[in-house]
Amino acid sequence: MSPEDFRREGYALIDWLADYASNVEQYPVLSQVAPGDIRAALPDQAPPIGEPFANIMADFERHILPGITHWQSPNFFAYFPANTSGPSILGELLSAGLGVQGMLWLTSPACTELETHVLDWIVDMLGLPGKFKSTSDGGGVIQDSASSATLCAVLAARERATRFNAKTCGPNGRLIAYCSTETHSSLDKACAIAGIGTDNVRKIATDDALAMDPQALAEQIERDRNAGLIPFFVCATIGTTSSLAVDPVPAIAATCEQNRLWLHVDAAMAGTAAMCEEHRALHRGVEHADSYCFNPHKWMFTNFDCDCFYVADRQELINTLTILPEYLRNAATDSGEVIDYRDWHVPLGRRFRALKLWFVIRHYGVEGLKHHIREHVRLAAEFAKWVGNSEEFEIAAPPRLNLVCFRHTGGDEFNRTLIDRLNKSGRLFLSHTSIAGKVCLRLCIGQTQTTDSHVAAAWRLIEGTARQLGEQQ
Repeated sequence: MSPEDFRREGYALIDWLADYASNVEQYPVLSQVAPGDIRAALPDQAPPIGEPFANIMADFERHILPGITHWQSPNFFAYFPANTSGPSILGELLSAGLGVQGMLWLTSPACTELETHVLDWIVDMLGLPGKFKSTSDGGGVIQDSASSATLCAVLAARERATRFNAKTCGPNGRLIAYCSTETHSSLDKACAIAGIGTDNVRKIATDDALAMDPQALAEQIERDRNAGLIPFFVCATIGTTSSLAVDPVPAIAATCEQNRLWLHVDAAMAGTAAMCEEHRALHRGVEHADSYCFNPHKWMFTNFDCDCFYVADRQELINTLTILPEYLRNAATDSGEVIDYRDWHVPLGRRFRALKLWFVIRHYGVEGLKHHIREHVRLAAEFAKWVGNSEEFEIAAPPRLNLVCFRHTGGDEFNRTLIDRLNKSGRLFLSHTSIAGKVCLRLCIGQTQTTDSHVAAAWRLIEGTARQLGEQQ
């Protein structure tokens, strides 16, 4: 593709994306295709010769677009948001065009230094403790997701607990990690990868608010110690996946300090809310954490993937992950004056993710980001009020931030059928969970273009569909 061809097709693609953003509501939010439909529409063999870009785009619209679930639709209320924005997309485009491989400071100094600087900005933006800044013993790095951040935290905690001997002699089956029954499944995966084993992950009971019970945690740690095991890691969550429950981090931190355990705080979605001063209390106790992460790619208008992972002692992380073959040696690294982010995560290579995050912060400004977060929280509170005033629906868990968990009083099967009908309508997309053993619907507000009218229309559709379903039964 020549530069002129790239220019022409690039302009056309930007036009297509701009039109898509304007017209995304015309598509069914949840893809309506059946399993195998997309592959059945594609040729069995790759084309022997190149094809015009216009033909490729035509086939994209004909065969691929019907299989897209439209996460950027303002009627997408499922899971947690994965919102994006114009400046983020443009930052991603610039990153792709530059094709930077930022494994070392040497391989692109700007890739490293912009990342370090932007992550220091975010410490102040979220009111995080200063120990997570690069000017201290800690620092931040952009991971692909909170799952990778959790894995890195587990690995560093494992090495600290074994005095950096585990990678030599291997785990001995005695290391024990702790989380609540509501913690994201990524901790199980991290412990499996790290050689800890999922059987050595203790799931601690929660209280009525679905937050970890710190007394139950302390008692389980004591039982494990008495059994000759080695407690080494606790994951506390600020905003669980099912209900946005917030674990009591100060009490958990006290137990971790008493028992010399690594405390990792996962604030994947809810952490963004702490940008607003009225939600800063979410981070109480984080000053005692060994590591912390949150995902700008969820609720900070920065497209996937982008997780900010902080450690209080960067040397523990570096000592865990560093490997320096001769072909990577260079004067800058040897000087000790630069950060080589290849030592801060599992892969060697890394993309220039900081560019899109920098674009977003520069475009919106801190006050602009706060405005949108507050709007989403306000809309969720309004929706919760409608549910609370309904005779057919009830709140299933305390509404928090931008998430409302609710259910119809008709029972589990009714709620399963209801959510299936709503999603098949194509007019919105909700996900579900189980709270206190009962099926619940989750409505999460966080997409960039969602407004009052979209939330009001969602509630009308939910009420109307439930009414029709009730009449048919």
